[in-house]
Amino acid sequence: MTTTTDPTTPTATSSHDVLPAWPEQLRFPGQAAAHPGPVDMTMMYVMHHAFRRDLTAFAAAATATPAGARTTWRALAARWDAFAAALHHHHSGEDAGLWPLLLDRTDDEGRAILEAMEAEHAEIDPILQACAAGFARLSTHADDDARSALAIRLTAAKSSLGRHLEHEETLAIAIVQEVMTNEEWQELEEVHFRSGLRPAQVLALVPWAMHQVPAPLRRTVFGRSGRPHHLMWLLTRRRFEQRERVAFAYVDRP
Repeated sequence: MTTTTDPTTPTATSSHDVLPAWPEQLRFPGQAAAHPGPVDMTMMYVMHHAFRRDLTAFAAAATATPAGARTTWRALAARWDAFAAALHHHHSGEDAGLWPLLLDRTDDEGRAILEAMEAEHAEIDPILQACAAGFARLSTHADDDARSALAIRLTAAKSSLGRHLEHEETLAIAIVQEVMTNEEWQELEEVHFRSGLRPAQVLALVPWAMHQVPAPLRRTVFGRSGRPHHLMWLLTRRRFEQRERVAFAYVDRP
């Protein structure tokens, strides 16, 4: 697979025909890479940051929350459902739209990378299902064994998804930058990542996605995503934070 290099100046076919400059690729805490190229990967990286952040918090909560803290476990179970739904929607968009498009355009090395992406999704799913069962059990029973098992499963989920995100950021996104235009990416996002979301789901996703994003990055994200998303965040962030304090009551949060 040929990798894309980062030019110091835009290439031109003539002195009067200069290609557009590539967008600056954002880098969030924990992110493995930010490949240069024509495609603005901002929202992909926002989602990756949210997935890493959540699994770190869930793993800490499973260890710190007493098995008998029923209100907290119910809040954690509801919070897990929201996380799992966002991750499922994200992975479904990749499986249905992104990987097939890239498979048609890349070489044998690239296809091997993309097939590994699909296999990693299949590896992650049963771990997430086991975690959901653990949260459901603890929301109704003070079960120390279930809490210990959930802590182990969440550690496994964090490790498995972390490896997948690193693999995607270092190798799969390099293929995106190599074979897609930004216009094609925007169309794919609209069809496979944003379609099917009800207004209420979008209102819930915005404060979730922007939670704990450093302020300079947050301003840049809203500058690219538009004023409506910023207004949604302003309207919903306080209620979201209140629910976070209930769910993660026993965890030291930034």
